[in-house]
Amino acid sequence: MRLLPLLRDRFRIFAVTSQPQRRAELRAAGAVPLVADLDRPQTLARLGRLASCVVHLAPPPSEGAVDRRTRNLAAILPEGATLVYVSTTGVYGDCGGACFDETRPVSPRNPRAARRVDAERVLRRWAKRRGGRLAILRVPGIYAADRLPLERLQKGTPALTPEDDVHTNHIHADDLARIVMLALFRLQPGRVYHAVDDSDMKMGEYFDAVADAFGLPRPPRLPRPALAQAVSPMLLSFMSESRRLDNRRLKAELGARLRWPTVHDALASIAGNS
Repeated sequence: MRLLPLLRDRFRIFAVTSQPQRRAELRAAGAVPLVADLDRPQTLARLGRLASCVVHLAPPPSEGAVDRRTRNLAAILPEGATLVYVSTTGVYGDCGGACFDETRPVSPRNPRAARRVDAERVLRRWAKRRGGRLAILRVPGIYAADRLPLERLQKGTPALTPEDDVHTNHIHADDLARIVMLALFRLQPGRVYHAVDDSDMKMGEYFDAVADAFGLPRPPRLPRPALAQAVSPMLLSFMSESRRLDNRRLKAELGARLRWPTVHDALASIAGNS
């Protein structure tokens, strides 16, 4: 929905949704809504030749070793199409806080990330076989005014102590929409881009920054063994991978100029307008 206003004057946009009740919303935003389901290949055949540019935003299924949705999509993508795939920085796994660029090999540590790696590989094979122009955006934690951990802070969910904490990466949702748009026009075929901002933060520092901006208590800090007893396994998995991603390729090749270079820049504006 953030991408539509950036593209609707340049393209005729088909918005694929599996939810018929969203058609009016998508039409009002400037798209032609199409009801189809990436989990049901028989619903996709008519999409194959509708568009020469595709933005693939759908997440993988919640279980399984491979991303069947992306495989179903790749089967109907037209020859020579331009495709931007929004993947995740989770494909790198835990990097011990290292700072690195897009040449680092992937090393997923959980099934969610492994399915993303599968999707990337499927799309690379499609691009090679069908002459497609592919860009993969590896995206970290997305935030915006309506995507902040306020409920978590209000509940007092603990974070890690500074000694045990992990480095995290961030991107504002509006900046991500612009990055997707730029990738459509400026991608280098087959390239991976880190769609991350300039922030250099640990996860607890992020929670503290949001809490301070909105006048909420900072979360209590626990060492990792105690935290493992206090949060869900899924939440713990997000708090077990530490990495810092270099975004110079994003700026040099796509010409990205971030509206919100850091989380602190955005929080000052969001809190001031709330």
